[in-house]
Amino acid sequence: MESIGRLSSRVLEHLSDPVVKSAVKVKSAILGEASSFLRGKNFVELLPTIVSPITDPLNHEVHTTRFTYYDQEYRLTQSMIFHKQLACKSFERIFIVSPNVRLETSEKALSGRHLFEFSQIDLEIRNAKREQIMSLIEDLIITVMLSVKRNCSEEMDFLSSDPSIPSKPFATVKFMDAYEQYGKDFETILSASFSEPFWLIDFPIWEREFYDLLSEDKRTLKDMDLILPHGFGETLSGGEREWEHQRILERMGFKGNDPEELSWYMDIAEGGELVPTAGCGIGVERLTRYVCSLDNVSRTRLFPKVPGQSWI
Repeated sequence: MESIGRLSSRVLEHLSDPVVKSAVKVKSAILGEASSFLRGKNFVELLPTIVSPITDPLNHEVHTTRFTYYDQEYRLTQSMIFHKQLACKSFERIFIVSPNVRLETSEKALSGRHLFEFSQIDLEIRNAKREQIMSLIEDLIITVMLSVKRNCSEEMDFLSSDPSIPSKPFATVKFMDAYEQYGKDFETILSASFSEPFWLIDFPIWEREFYDLLSEDKRTLKDMDLILPHGFGETLSGGEREWEHQRILERMGFKGNDPEELSWYMDIAEGGELVPTAGCGIGVERLTRYVCSLDNVSRTRLFPKVPGQSWI
């Protein structure tokens, strides 16, 4: 464990880093413009859910955190996917600037893209299709980047960052086409080769969680990732959601999820109370890293939590 004195010195050095301070200001502008954009599209902003009896099971290894409070077990929220679905019973369009805690394994520290405490711009729309979400996000990204260039010119000049404004529509690449052409590292290869953001779509059923809607072909999902160019990688995941009880059970059986782990969610689904939705979550720090041309997402936060490393 790192000594208190050494940790304090690292924290103070980070807080005084002019690159960090510039990036944090740009991130603030990104959040402000994105929130304004979504409100202008009739989205209702919700406050985040920090702990819950259920959370996103995810499709990769993380350390889980659970605690009991008055006989109820809770977990730290890894994403608000289930809460977003339920919120769309009350409102047609919702968004949340949502903190997430995902206790990633320590090897993720070297990626430059991972924090175990990070934020997403989470949004969901009732009765929406994947293509509607993609078009909305393209408009949001373009609007945000134009705003940053206009309002954060001093910070962008200091960071020597001048990302191009992408043109709409963004290119789309099918998962299996990319996999067959480039192998398992296709995302890294494609991200490095593209000069504008692009969509990765139609993930095979085994690649994603049970709640992503299965396509009519029974092999691929109606989901998407937004991949940033110049090697910055994925910044958004989303898609259409399963909402019918029997289909959810079948998908959970395929993925090996235990319905009892999500008992109250499954009870609501069995009662026919879920509605069709589509949405996504945008990684705020990853988007900021791209806009600012940074080597590491840790430089987008004053108090970054890097997997396997001590911090305050």
